[in-house]
Amino acid sequence: MSNAIFKQALRTLRQESHIPWGLNSRTPHRVNSWFKWLAPGLLVKRWLVISAGGVLLTTLGLAIWVKLTPIFWLIQFIGELLETITTILPNYVSGPIAIAFGVFLIFLGQTRSMGAITSVLKPSSDEQLIDVLLAHRKLNRGPKIVAIGGGTGLSTLLRGLKHYSANITAIVTVADDGGSSGRLRREIGVLPPGDIRNCIAALADQEKLLTELFQYRFKAGDGLVGHSFGNLFLTAMSDITGDLERAIAASSQVLAVRGRVLPATLSDVRLWAELEDGRRIEGESSITEAGGKIKKIGCIPSNPPALPKALQAIHEADYIIIGPGSLYTSVIPNLLVPEIAAAIAQKQVPIIYVCNIMTQPGETQSYTVSDHIRAIDAACGQQLFNAVLVHKKVPSAHTLIRYAQESSHPVFLDREAVGELGRRIVLANVMDEDEETGYVRHDPQRLARILLRWYSRAQGIELGVGS
Repeated sequence: MSNAIFKQALRTLRQESHIPWGLNSRTPHRVNSWFKWLAPGLLVKRWLVISAGGVLLTTLGLAIWVKLTPIFWLIQFIGELLETITTILPNYVSGPIAIAFGVFLIFLGQTRSMGAITSVLKPSSDEQLIDVLLAHRKLNRGPKIVAIGGGTGLSTLLRGLKHYSANITAIVTVADDGGSSGRLRREIGVLPPGDIRNCIAALADQEKLLTELFQYRFKAGDGLVGHSFGNLFLTAMSDITGDLERAIAASSQVLAVRGRVLPATLSDVRLWAELEDGRRIEGESSITEAGGKIKKIGCIPSNPPALPKALQAIHEADYIIIGPGSLYTSVIPNLLVPEIAAAIAQKQVPIIYVCNIMTQPGETQSYTVSDHIRAIDAACGQQLFNAVLVHKKVPSAHTLIRYAQESSHPVFLDREAVGELGRRIVLANVMDEDEETGYVRHDPQRLARILLRWYSRAQGIELGVGS
């Protein structure tokens, strides 16, 4: 892909980027937008007042410096002019005219100045600047959320969470070795960018366009067939900046990402699993393809160092969410980094695990909710979360038949076993069912709303999350 096409794609992203927000859409009346500037916490009014005070103080200082002579004559001239005007027009006529003209000048000046600022900050968006500022303020005051996982599950969660907080940190596994990510890992030696790519796209302002761009797979070209544009983009950025962490940070700035995405570790991690039939399988993609029941899982190296920024995000977190995602190949690999598991265990904040809706062939056949919990506890050697979110609605018969053909079934909630494990159950309808394809996924908006509502109740605070 030529540089011209690449630059055009980035230009389009930046021009079409906007902050979606349901609190205040485009306001039909200009008066309403002016009242919004009076909202507390925008850090605008105080600086305008300080500026006005500076003008008055400067004028006073100038008057003192020149011993008031020019100002005295100026005031005298204005007084004589006003006296002459009042002799021609009565004060009950000239006064309102002067007030109306002054208000008009103030309105004209403020409107033009704000229009000039808006045209620079938001040249191609229909949304008003004040709406953007209000949304920005509300998002920045949101809780510090750490979401841990990988695959499509984590990116789905992030799509919903970004509407409630801008203080999101996604900690993503780097154990993927299949598909385009696996090829880049073997041929170039970079950490697999696939899951990170999905999370960056999910947190971007212009999510739909960016997702289509990052998910685009080349269908022709020597060595390009099968590669996604997003993987190549992150690989190139890694080479330019020196490592994947800097590449993600630079990409996030260019693509207007809300929140941040961090790899769990910068080590070249390779998963291994021991199956009940005695086989030992190495490689994330090979584990799923082996088709056996997983008895134990680990990684090489056995104690990879955690990314320092990931640990800092966990230490500062108000809320930690684990999952959803493939249990053994997306969620647990992050927790196999000992420092990450230890940091989570030390936190005294709400921590919840989002259980999958359906079992996954090759990983969690016939698993119940308690089986998922035991697998995480066994991999970490300790309990990390105090609640589990479980979907309560059964998919349609059409969907159940389609999944049954792949030996996949809804994850059964065994309440007593979960209670014995010391976990609180959060039951909610968070499923999005595609009637045409028969696939089920977590609904981003429902999932985020339920998770924020539970956090609000757990903290005893009101976050303004709707029902």
